[in-house]
Formats: sequence, C-alpha cells, structure tokens
Amino acid sequence: MVIPTILPQPVPALPRPGQLLARGVSRMLLALGHAPLCEFVPAPGLRVDVVSVAPGGEIWIVECKSCRADFAADRKWQGYLDWCDRFFWAVDGDFPREVLPEGGGLILADAHGAELELMAPLARLAAARRARLLRDVARVAAVRLLRASDPGAAIDG
Repeated sequence: MVIPTILPQPVPALPRPGQLLARGVSRMLLALGHAPLCEFVPAPGLRVDVVSVAPGGEIWIVECKSCRADFAADRKWQGYLDWCDRFFWAVDGDFPREVLPEGGGLILADAHGAELELMAPLARLAAARRARLLRDVARVAAVRLLRASDPGAAIDG
C-alpha cells in the first residue's frame, strides 16, 4: 500500500496594517457603487493602494496610511495625483490627521469598513489618460479574477 506524502500547506502571510485599511476602504467603495481594485500600477514606479472606478466613470485613488512612520516613508504619493480625478488618504481613527497634506480627501477606515470623512476635490483627467486607465484597470481586474478561479492558467502579462 502506498501512503501519500502529505506536504505541509504554506501558511498565508498575515495582512499588513495598510492592507487591512485597503480592505475596509474597498468595502466602502463597493457599497457606494464603485469598482475598487487594490495594489494597482498606473505607471512604472507607482503602485497605488486602491484605485476605484465610480459609477459615473470618475477614477479615485486612495492611499492607505497605517501610522505616521508609514506616511513619512512615502515619497511617491504626489505622483499619483496625475492618475486620478480624486485623491484620498485613508487612515484609522488613531492616525494624526494633522500631518496629512491639504488638498486630498479623507477616509476613516479599519479592516471591516470605512467612512468618507472629506470629499476630495475634482481634478478631471484628460480623456486619453482616462481611457487608458479604464482599459488597464479592467485588464488587471480580469486577469486577477481568472488567476483566482484557475490558478493553473497560463497568462501572459
């Protein structure tokens, strides 16, 4: 009789604090009718925590900051402003909000949900950039969905 070898299952990594905030933000955005996508690369060298397509086609970017040190270490956030119609910070209730720059929106979040505290000002994207972003967000979301439903699928890109 052959006894099958039981290989240990890898232990999934625990979510980082920023990922937990992104989950709560995504739940809120979904409830608002948006289509959120976490960890999206709009351009080489940039990776946003959450990008979301609003029902009317606006593109929102949300940067999740779990603590002052996380915020201080981020030097790329200003580059995200060229890739969205509205830019938001998402923080938890203990975050020192006075360190956040003016001009962005504010979302209070935790791992289970979020509340829109301050609406970000609208800075409309150019039509060509919006079209490219919508295409890229749709493609990334579709590939992620396929990989989740068929991990063995050979997908280029």
